[in-house]
Amino acid sequence: MKIWKRNLIVCWFGTFVTMVGISQIAPIMPLYIKQLGIHNTAAIEQISGIAFGVTYILSAIFSPIWGYAADKIGRKPMLLRASLGMSIVVGSMGLVQNVYQLIALRMLQGVISGYCTACITLIATQTEKRHVGWALGVLSTASISGSLLGPLIGGSLDEILGLQFTFFLTGILTFVAFIATLLFVKETFIPEEKKVLSTKEVWRQLPDSSLIVTMFVTSFVLQLAYFSIEPIITVYIYQLSNNTSHIALISGMVFSAAGLSSVIAAPRLGKLSDKVGPQKVMLIALIVSGIIFIPQAFVKNPWQLMSLRFLLGFATAGLIPSINSLLKKITPDAIAGRVFGFNMSAFYLGSFSGSVFGGQIAAHLGIKYVFFITSSLLLLNAIWFYNKGFKKLNLMTKANRIDKKAI
Repeated sequence: MKIWKRNLIVCWFGTFVTMVGISQIAPIMPLYIKQLGIHNTAAIEQISGIAFGVTYILSAIFSPIWGYAADKIGRKPMLLRASLGMSIVVGSMGLVQNVYQLIALRMLQGVISGYCTACITLIATQTEKRHVGWALGVLSTASISGSLLGPLIGGSLDEILGLQFTFFLTGILTFVAFIATLLFVKETFIPEEKKVLSTKEVWRQLPDSSLIVTMFVTSFVLQLAYFSIEPIITVYIYQLSNNTSHIALISGMVFSAAGLSSVIAAPRLGKLSDKVGPQKVMLIALIVSGIIFIPQAFVKNPWQLMSLRFLLGFATAGLIPSINSLLKKITPDAIAGRVFGFNMSAFYLGSFSGSVFGGQIAAHLGIKYVFFITSSLLLLNAIWFYNKGFKKLNLMTKANRIDKKAI
């Protein structure tokens, strides 16, 4: 078996168990904050946004640093650092006594995170170019399916063992990812014998920096849209639900709905992007995602919300693999770690902005307005991407096909 295929299997497993662990925290975070002594609904929405957001703003700061380290010493050490650090920090969240300790540990989580980023970089740089879209699509199913099962597990564990045990299980799962990576990931990394490039020098080596900026902006908006909803969705379900005794479990099911459809769609959209071009998949996915957010503001019960989240998953499944595939195609391998690190900073900045923005809008205007504004941002981004990137990428794709025919 080729090394990239073997590593894809291991990274798939490691990403899967990591995302199971991390995503099972999402639906219980507002409930955990309430358990720690905060009872006002608006305060819970705001603190949930902050608790989510601080992780991502620090991840945004440190992601380029870890990207530079990956280019310098290899991707496997970054996988080991992130998985072991996460197992310790997230496990400790089950022992906190107040929201300030929780937020402090969420900040530390942001500093040491980056397992999935390192997996993406490893697979993107090792995989043969003609299989990159497929490989990244397969890898994304690990993240998506982990995100699918995680909320269900988290909601169920709350019913059986209590909220704290969810954090302990997350620590155990990320430690399993550490062991799997340590034993099975293979990387022959030879650092290039040359001086470290500054950010400006990295920028100069890019064939088309404007396209890179387009990808970064799209990554930012995508995460802003997604995370503006995530911290408050449990509160929304509480408002919609007549039966308040199983909120954690119902929230887990709603969170998982989008993940289920994404698991179905991601590999197929990955293959489709290899065939027709990731830019086409990406544009359509942005438009459809923006449209589906609107009716979520008008649902009358959690089951209607779950149905719409299921439809949303079909669209979002095509976004992240398409972004990663396009970045791979327009970035030289020697600086891929740095560029993917910058892109993850855009992701994390979007996650931070969305978490804080969603919590504040929900607290001051109401949750429905979060859906309206999120939809508008995605549709505006689709228009911007069409004007700034889509046309140029289509021309590049046609030129590459002509070159291949000539050869």
